[in-house]
Amino acid sequence: MKYMATYDLMETARTTSQWLGATAQAIGSYPAVSMVPNPFFRMVAAWGEVTERTFARMIAKPDWNINTVVAGDGRDHIVSVEKVVQRPFGDLIQFQVHGRPPKPRRVLLVAPMSGHYATLLRSTVASLLPDCEVFVTDWHNARDIPVSAGKFDVEDYTLYLVDFMRFLGPDTHVIAVCQPAPLTLAATAYLAAEDPDAQPRSLTLIGGPIDPDAAKTDVTDFGRRVTMGQLEQIAIQRVGFKYAGVGRLVYPGLLQLASFMSMNGDRHSRAFSEQVLRVTKGEASDHDKHNRFYDEYLAVMDMTAEFYLSTVERVFKRREIARNVFKVAGRQVDIASITDVAVKTVEGANDDISAPGQCIAALDLLTGLPDSKKASHLEPGAGHYGIFAGKSWRNNIRPLVLDFIDANSGAPQPGRVHLRTV
Repeated sequence: MKYMATYDLMETARTTSQWLGATAQAIGSYPAVSMVPNPFFRMVAAWGEVTERTFARMIAKPDWNINTVVAGDGRDHIVSVEKVVQRPFGDLIQFQVHGRPPKPRRVLLVAPMSGHYATLLRSTVASLLPDCEVFVTDWHNARDIPVSAGKFDVEDYTLYLVDFMRFLGPDTHVIAVCQPAPLTLAATAYLAAEDPDAQPRSLTLIGGPIDPDAAKTDVTDFGRRVTMGQLEQIAIQRVGFKYAGVGRLVYPGLLQLASFMSMNGDRHSRAFSEQVLRVTKGEASDHDKHNRFYDEYLAVMDMTAEFYLSTVERVFKRREIARNVFKVAGRQVDIASITDVAVKTVEGANDDISAPGQCIAALDLLTGLPDSKKASHLEPGAGHYGIFAGKSWRNNIRPLVLDFIDANSGAPQPGRVHLRTV
């Protein structure tokens, strides 16, 4: 009950802050105060508007907001998001473009489970949709999953990816972004040994910690300094009474958000103050640059405790992927089993989360794969976000990834649909 009370205390603080913001906005917007020439009340209303929006977004799952895409015929085609595989801890979703012939490029985009929703890849999806059939792993918020659904750790995550790849079939090209890169590599190796006919045609790993020790960052240093016992004590709580996952042990999204914000506290405070001034002057809008960024940045989700702790222990501390000793369901996963799947790594030269060297380490593990099926790219001047969603992705990396997909497609048949049941 100690940790459940802590979880509820955090939620109480968030709700209170949201209420204070809404109250300030209401008071400052009251018609009678508009007769007062002093701008104080306008600033109160602006502060309330920004504060209420800030704390409300922390528990709201963002929408994809990808409504249409322009096809080769020059027309806008409606886009709908459909669940094609449903699981307790995450679904496989497809962005269905209606009225457009199926594209030969079929892409599985593996989204991170690192505190934010899969919508963090919204711009990545939008950039791929005109040229590809896009599928995405849509992970669920652990606070909304009943305890009766059981556990979910790195092995379960890997097996989810195995099931998704089997469902989509061998004409699929997998792109893993950041955190899931090591486990996606392991899932591909698992299929190579257990079900080679279900392997994807290519695998692109973007900014992932395949070998965290290859280049140190603040993230890897933290993993080394803190023991697993300390981490469990400071990071793990039980979901409170408000949510369906009541009692489940989680790493709360609000706790992770607090650590994110503290790393760049001055910058976030300045951005908040500047937005209050813009609202006061009537220069802000619902979808301006500030709101677009923070609506996504502040929307956080809880991770199951076993997934968070096993990721730190097995991927970062014990480096099981990097040492090629990772096991799934008691079976040894040998990265060298991958002999047919083309693999490309992408890194950002200025990535301070997964530094250059961590991702390209995957190529050294692929001892059974010919060099002709290996590729790598280091993007100059790019940070972590830029290599999958920023200018570097749009202008340089995306075209390279599509060329890599085409070079390893094995002449797919246009319009072919290859779905399996699981």
